[in-house]
Amino acid sequence: MKCPYCSYEESKVIDSRPTDEGERIRRRRECLKCGKRFTTYEVIETVPVIVIKKDKSRQPFDRNKLLGGLLRACEKRPVSLEVLEDMVDEIECTLQNSMDREVSSSVIGSIALDKLKNTDEVAYVRFASVYRDFPDINSFMKELQQLIQDRK
Repeated sequence: MKCPYCSYEESKVIDSRPTDEGERIRRRRECLKCGKRFTTYEVIETVPVIVIKKDKSRQPFDRNKLLGGLLRACEKRPVSLEVLEDMVDEIECTLQNSMDREVSSSVIGSIALDKLKNTDEVAYVRFASVYRDFPDINSFMKELQQLIQDRK
């Protein structure tokens, strides 16, 4: 970190603490050349994940849209909001940790389906029916038969 007084590039951190919001870290530094102290703030840099929709349009990832879809799938099911929010947190973390900055909506849907499958099978089928957009009852039945087979 460059000293604002003498422009020397070496300093030591004297004190470090989170700000009130907890989203930044305030650091007190001391220049190793002139000895003057100054404050810096450190923030986490997040790169937005872009979702490629089925129609090839692109939009920023919106966790609220994903949570809304999961809430609809879990309507009147014994799945708490906390479990769904944790699920969305895990999916968002997976997307942020991947090296891809653009992700297709089908990848996000597949991750959500995997998580729902282990949480609530009825919610899984509901989400799959919208996500997979089954063209007919036979393809829907194949999905149900696969779910039953996986259960065994």
